[in-house]
Amino acid sequence: MPPSVPSLPRRVARTLRTSLFAQVTCALVLGIVVGKLWPDTATALQPLGDGFTRLIKTVISPLVFCVVVVGIAKAGDLKAFGRIGVKALIWFEIASTAALVIGLVTANVVGPGRGMNVDPSSLDAAAVQETTGGGHLPTTTEFVLNALPQSFIGAFADNELLQVLILACLVGAALLHLGHTKVPKILPAIEQAQEIIFAVVGFIMRLAPIAVFGAMAHLVGNYGLGVMRTYAKLIVLCYVAAALFIALLAVALKAVTGLSLWKFLRYIREEMLLALGTASTESVMPRVMQKLRRAGARDDAVGLVLPTGYSFNLDGASLYLSIGTLFIAQAVGVDLSLGQQVTVVLVLMLTSKGMAGIPGSAFLALSATASSLGAIPAGAVALLLGVDRIMDSMRVVTNLLGNCVAVFAVSRWEGALDTGRAKRVLDGEDTSTPGDDETGVGAEKALGGEKDPGSEKDPGGETGAEALAPGIPAQKPKELKEPAPEAG
Repeated sequence: MPPSVPSLPRRVARTLRTSLFAQVTCALVLGIVVGKLWPDTATALQPLGDGFTRLIKTVISPLVFCVVVVGIAKAGDLKAFGRIGVKALIWFEIASTAALVIGLVTANVVGPGRGMNVDPSSLDAAAVQETTGGGHLPTTTEFVLNALPQSFIGAFADNELLQVLILACLVGAALLHLGHTKVPKILPAIEQAQEIIFAVVGFIMRLAPIAVFGAMAHLVGNYGLGVMRTYAKLIVLCYVAAALFIALLAVALKAVTGLSLWKFLRYIREEMLLALGTASTESVMPRVMQKLRRAGARDDAVGLVLPTGYSFNLDGASLYLSIGTLFIAQAVGVDLSLGQQVTVVLVLMLTSKGMAGIPGSAFLALSATASSLGAIPAGAVALLLGVDRIMDSMRVVTNLLGNCVAVFAVSRWEGALDTGRAKRVLDGEDTSTPGDDETGVGAEKALGGEKDPGSEKDPGGETGAEALAPGIPAQKPKELKEPAPEAG
């Protein structure tokens, strides 16, 4: 007798129960509906999204620390880690510059602000001050000093990723220097802490649909859908420019690694939808790190490139800033020369690097650019207040994909990418977890409650710690005796 086929309602119910992608999609649609029908109620739902983001932020710093320390120990060579950092910075600068140039070219061709004839004196410059909280972008010296930790605990408490990265590099270097014989219990402890953190991430991710619902309802309820009609030309231009840049990323990824960006996008569709719903790439950082490791990128490359990219590789923000600067200039009737536009690129190359984690950073960067040109009234930045939040989706997608491509490209450049495994995973042919080979430590199975095979002795006699860090020999179990020496 052929097996009975579940009815459509049962299949839908099962999908909603088991698929995070389906849950987040429904929450996204429901949030838009609630925001449109009951805007006053919807604006009070923002804490749902903010609370989720805060929970995720609590695990980002310890996770980055563990992954980087284990990555250095696994590589067994601090110089290799330094090469990865230098190559990552080179890639970041090339990608950010390409994003800025694409933004300027498209804004010149389309002219989103032409014909608006806005009087700068009629704009409320105080609104920009209120949005930025009177803050300012750090100077180069301040940026460098802020990247240096003042306190080991303080770096984690303040969620300063660059400071955590520096501490992790120092601890990893110390582990390599001392060797496993002097500190035999440290590396396994860090490995176990990493698995616990991934398990915590799994618990928090169950709240993702609630967070997306609250964030989307607040967005629509607070800003409405009418703003999209007012700034339609600018919004469409930014999203088209982002699509062009993502297409460029796809070509670059294919040329450097042979991987398909579209298959990767399908692979991280749940994380991408969550990032869109919460307008935050930080909310998906732990899961993306996990999936990159599963897709064949080595721990040290993932642990260094992705967190650093959150501060140095804001491709979506670069696109928005370049288009926004020309939009403002066109709206107030200022015609920027080629030399001034080159100045825009140079200024934004610097200011965009200090934007991460600063409230209203886009407006601060735009104000700094306007001031450096001397031709655009700084108060004209207020023109973008009504549309800035709508641009978050574009910035989030572009920033996230740009950093993921950077991980794959730098890993391939350094020989830290298992291309065969990556292709199998992106094709859906390899469903094994990171703990099944040297690309990870079993975090995926920790999420599902399965036992990590790396924690037991494998057939070859290598323990989980040895598999994790081939450069550091693992301590032998006490119950095993040393074999007697052979007779001479």
